[in-house]
Amino acid sequence: MAQENLVIEMRNITKQFGEFKANDNINLQLRKGEIHALLGENGAGKSTLMNILSGLLEPTSGDILLNGKKVSINGPTAANRLGIGMVHQHFMLVDAFTVTENIVLGSEITNLGVLNHKKARAEIEELSQRYGLDVNPDAYICDISVGMQQRVEILKTLYRGADILIFDEPTAVLTPQEIDELIEIMHGLIKEGKSIILITHKLDEIKKVADRCTVIRRGKSIDTVNVKDVSSQELADMMVGRSVSFKTEKKPADPQEVILSVDNIVVKESRGLEAVKGLSFEVRAGEVLGIAGIDGNGQTELVQALTGLRKVESGKIIIDDEDMTNQRPRKITELGVGHVPEDRHKYGLVLEMSLSENIALQTYYKEPMSKRGILDYGEMNDHARDLIKEYDVRTVNELVPAKALSGGNQQKAIIAREIDRNPELLIVSQPTRGLDVGAIEYIHQRLIEQRNRHKAVLIISFELDEILNVSDRIAVLHAGEIVGIVDPKETSENELGLMMAGYSLEEARRELANQKVGEPVE
Repeated sequence: MAQENLVIEMRNITKQFGEFKANDNINLQLRKGEIHALLGENGAGKSTLMNILSGLLEPTSGDILLNGKKVSINGPTAANRLGIGMVHQHFMLVDAFTVTENIVLGSEITNLGVLNHKKARAEIEELSQRYGLDVNPDAYICDISVGMQQRVEILKTLYRGADILIFDEPTAVLTPQEIDELIEIMHGLIKEGKSIILITHKLDEIKKVADRCTVIRRGKSIDTVNVKDVSSQELADMMVGRSVSFKTEKKPADPQEVILSVDNIVVKESRGLEAVKGLSFEVRAGEVLGIAGIDGNGQTELVQALTGLRKVESGKIIIDDEDMTNQRPRKITELGVGHVPEDRHKYGLVLEMSLSENIALQTYYKEPMSKRGILDYGEMNDHARDLIKEYDVRTVNELVPAKALSGGNQQKAIIAREIDRNPELLIVSQPTRGLDVGAIEYIHQRLIEQRNRHKAVLIISFELDEILNVSDRIAVLHAGEIVGIVDPKETSENELGLMMAGYSLEEARRELANQKVGEPVE
């Protein structure tokens, strides 16, 4: 490929934090009009590299070339000036503002200090139509879907003149249908002459959309390959450095007695509106019930109600034949409930405390962790070392603060703590959010082990491949209600996606049947 077709060259990029090299002599080349995937394990250095390109960090050494000329990117404003824009995983939008107001924020068109709303709106409408983004400029952010919010984020970068777009885990909270729409949008951007770097853990998406892929492992670039020439398995093995299994091996479930019974519960969200609306379901010993749904459909409130962290307005929660409705969290955990929360930093760990102290958080007040109210640090540290070894938590030792671990190792530590208590019911929210295939494989195996030991497991996940892989039954949640419960062997991502969007099971099956009837005959 001719040198002049390169829009970005990152040459021998090294970024050191003290003695630690997050990026070690990495090279990356982005061609004009290509979608280039960046793949690597948690902690491999992908985000650091893209933070350097988008101006959030400066490299310790190495050069960045834009269209063959060396440039200095000393901040996000400089990156914007050079035509580099980042579409963040967590949207940076103001709910109470309109689409137009969000897009122009910080880059307002003004007449003598007054916002020229009409001109800004016209420009956004033109951009929206040109790139097939189909966004209403007058809609309020709080009133549009997650997929539409992402389109607003894309429009923000285009409005600022970006020719190089960095997408950071863009499909984390989208339905399968929205993912297909996003892929179409990305192809449309490429046709208009844009170039895209895609950070993702999802190998099937790389196969669908990317032209080339650079694999990073432990801070070093391993290889850059043409995506059409490699399989998903080969990409995964390059990323992790060993053979990885995508499918969790499991024998058929053997459901027994009911451990969790949820009867017609109503739970309100923080603004006082009903987030969970008359929900009923059961989880039995020896099965995994997966709850699928788009983020914001009552999952958070449901889990907080089950674990005593949020008030139940009406209805009952029965755990192991005991009424646990609105009981204190400690009473619920002592009854035999393990909880892996959706936000590991906010609810799963005390980041400043040591790994040893975090592993003891549920048991520190009992023997042998403490005697007569005095903590036994020797016992705590011995126990932590045992779990670190058993669960392959990669750390220097048990005394480092939890914040020093990568996301995958933080998650393993939480799962080790909760499973070690041998709970009858394990509630796991977003078990592998943002984790690489190696960590995902390990955590799924551990969850199936619990089910095989006749424990009840409830998984809440936005990842449909995860729900389909691990669950024995799948309940689909939409707007705080269950729209259907299906067998993973008898459903598909498309069917689940329609149900997540509000279709009943019958309506989803009818819609898919109609689509097949309308397909052209080969």
